[in-house]
Amino acid sequence: MSRIVFMATRTDAPTRREQILKEAARLFAERGFHGVGVDEIGAAVGISGPGLYRHFPGKDAMLAELLVGISGRLLTGARRRLQEADEVGGEAVLDSLIEGHIDFALDDRPLITLHDRELDRLRDSDRKLVRQLQRQYVELWVEVVRGVYPALTEPAARSAVHSVFGLLNSTPHLGRAGSLPGRGATADLLHRMARGAFGSAAEAEA
Repeated sequence: MSRIVFMATRTDAPTRREQILKEAARLFAERGFHGVGVDEIGAAVGISGPGLYRHFPGKDAMLAELLVGISGRLLTGARRRLQEADEVGGEAVLDSLIEGHIDFALDDRPLITLHDRELDRLRDSDRKLVRQLQRQYVELWVEVVRGVYPALTEPAARSAVHSVFGLLNSTPHLGRAGSLPGRGATADLLHRMARGAFGSAAEAEA
């Protein structure tokens, strides 16, 4: 199985705004959106609750930026990976897409929980934007998957992609990070399972 390694280019420290969002995601995932106050989020980053209003107008804005933001980052990252891997063949492109989603699933587990529990709390325009970004992300995957597994029809490829997302996004249910066998081992296992799922879907269609 061929792999492409993409090195992170950002080395600067997270901004205060990013720190606030990270802690807000963690707290919202642990206690629920309504179970967390602005003061608690502020305390987690070392500033007063009212000081947060210099960065966000309120918790609703934080939730919207978290959920719209991660959908946008996944799509942008997938497009970048597709462009960078375009000359090395479909297998490597698919492996790269899987690796990118695994990075998200292992490193941003609170956002998966937030999406499952709190998406309906977004205002209609933000929720529609999340769905639009997600549809584009899925269709990008469908095109790549069908290039690797020509036996898959478009509906079958789309179903397979959604199924693999369900598999990869199960990480919040794997237990605490310290209980996992290690990030590298977990990532490799998820990758093998994802490729196995696509392969099985293609065999079923052949």
